[in-house]
Amino acid sequence: MDEQNNTTPKSGGQNGGNRKNKMPRFNLTWLYIAIAIALGYLFFTGGDSSQSGSSKTVTYTVFRQYVEQGYASRIVANKDEGTVRLYVKPEHIRDVFQQGVEQTGRQPFVQAEYGSSERLDEFISQQQELGNFKGELSYKRSDDTLMQLFWNLFPLLLIIFVWILIMRRMGSGGGIGGMGGIFNVGRSRAQLVEKGTENESKVTFKDVAGQASAKQEVQEIVEFLKNPKKFTDLGGKIPKGALLVGPPGTGKTLLAKAVAGEADVPFFSMSGSDFVEMFVGVGASRVRDLFRQAKEKAPCIIFIDEIDAVGRARSRNAVMGGNDERESTLNQLLTEMDGFGTNSGVIIMAATNRADILDKALLRAGRFDRQIHVDLPDLSERKAVFKVHLKPIKVDSSLDVDLLARQTPGFSGADIANVCNEAALIAARHGKQAVTKEDFLAAVDRIVGGLEKKTKVMTEEEKRTIALHEAGHATISWNLQYANPLIKVTIVPRGRALGAAWYLPEERQITTREQMLDEMCATLGGRAAEELFTGHISSGAMNDLERVTKQAYGMIAYMGMSEALPNLCYYSNDEYSWQRPYSEATAELIDKEVKKMIAEQYERAKRLLLEKKEGHNALARLLVEREVIFADDVEKIFGKRPWASRTEELLNSQPEEEIEGGEALPESSESTPTSGSTASFENPEASNHLFE
Repeated sequence: MDEQNNTTPKSGGQNGGNRKNKMPRFNLTWLYIAIAIALGYLFFTGGDSSQSGSSKTVTYTVFRQYVEQGYASRIVANKDEGTVRLYVKPEHIRDVFQQGVEQTGRQPFVQAEYGSSERLDEFISQQQELGNFKGELSYKRSDDTLMQLFWNLFPLLLIIFVWILIMRRMGSGGGIGGMGGIFNVGRSRAQLVEKGTENESKVTFKDVAGQASAKQEVQEIVEFLKNPKKFTDLGGKIPKGALLVGPPGTGKTLLAKAVAGEADVPFFSMSGSDFVEMFVGVGASRVRDLFRQAKEKAPCIIFIDEIDAVGRARSRNAVMGGNDERESTLNQLLTEMDGFGTNSGVIIMAATNRADILDKALLRAGRFDRQIHVDLPDLSERKAVFKVHLKPIKVDSSLDVDLLARQTPGFSGADIANVCNEAALIAARHGKQAVTKEDFLAAVDRIVGGLEKKTKVMTEEEKRTIALHEAGHATISWNLQYANPLIKVTIVPRGRALGAAWYLPEERQITTREQMLDEMCATLGGRAAEELFTGHISSGAMNDLERVTKQAYGMIAYMGMSEALPNLCYYSNDEYSWQRPYSEATAELIDKEVKKMIAEQYERAKRLLLEKKEGHNALARLLVEREVIFADDVEKIFGKRPWASRTEELLNSQPEEEIEGGEALPESSESTPTSGSTASFENPEASNHLFE
């Protein structure tokens, strides 16, 4: 009984609260609708109050009969419309409408069309003389004053309505504790991710494959916030900021989502471009509002994605000018991160793939104390990433994940996800029940080289030239010690490329001068084969020449690998500098050294092709016949390579065997597969030659 008494008031209170919530609130929208209906009514009725009452349309003959019978109290003719109205006397309303005054109103009328005003005047005068009509005949024209007034006021009313609607919508949005109306433009647009809410992150560290060192560092950040006493008892201070740096697609934003999913603290997520607007001062205002919200919910984490949009180095040249709004936003961000105010319990995380252009003040200790490098995954990490992305895909039981990881050197996590999705699409296109190894290899080829275009028409001479070109790459790479091992050569057009050669480079920590020169010689093998065996050169080697030129300039100007300019690096990271860090004489010497290096490797490629002339021609004939050849076919012609690289050994080893991961090659030795004359897919470690 007591339990019932205790629950009854609560239930009643809830019902009472529901009734209060269901009470209709005043809304200006209903007022706007009422005004629109009234204006529409006045527009269609013309504002004539005399229309109150029943009306009836009759012929002119019936109209004459009503007048002759004495039913008319007054008659009004409209010359513009050619109509005449007869207002019926009250005592004759039932005779005309078969209804009483209560149903028809006080001034019911009948309306008829007339032909001539002279005949109407003559008829009415005759009836007045006979005594059938004692009223008066009046004429009027259509009154469009109200309509003109409506059309004059309608644009102004429309502008006022739209303005009120915009102001109300601006006032309804925003974040925590902001002002309404136009002042909302300075409020932070950060999305709050918090456990137990609908915005809770579903990503955890288990969903992030590979990147063990990066995960360890961000896990420490979560521990700092969960148990700060563990670190402060020893006199340590919680770091203020962590910057995730790495190439695109390596999982920087995914790591931040995992932090949001693992942490028991509020997580504010925002993009760097959300700070900058066309209005001056908006960015700085949003930075202040963001940190104000963060301090209220401390301890918490602020994540700024693509921070280079607002953290770019400030200009030191007053003549150049600068984006004052962006720089003021950066200044406010620097002040909030390490100013006079205290941000205890607030940790800032940011992500960028352009750390070299960030302002130095942003990277100093006390602001972003840690720079976490999120590199391209190595072999074992690629295997782990494949396992994550293969979970939702129906794969064949014979699929070897190790082979897929070895076939995709230099691929980022996003690239691997794209490979898995593309393989599933290819398998579905062929009506398969499961995705096989061939589908994944076709997906890799599709992503690196482009879609096969077997319908592209080529002459026999063009086909032979392409075969000689690609056979030149394959011949030299097979017979050079440090050249990348061959996987496949094809003359089937892909994308804008007419032919391609796939290679699998070793994942090296460092690259020597000899290794770079061998790769350069193999890259020039296509042009050298054209000149030797066709007697002319073509435009198909443009991609090869572009890569070789960049590689040679990198070796000489940046890595000090020239005999004339040894141990010198002229690399400058100052994007606002208009001057080169060397003189004109040095620039001329660099150009000479580049030409000399490329010419030496070109002559070396021609000598090697002449030595292996018979094998090269056999390889070209096989390419024309089959269109696609593999490493086994090259081995039958030239024999086994005397120096099997570690990568080749791994390709022939058991799947369980793994190798140590490596970083991307230095910038000058990067190989960039392209489709056409511009790069369409950057893969630092996959050296693929495309005939454009």
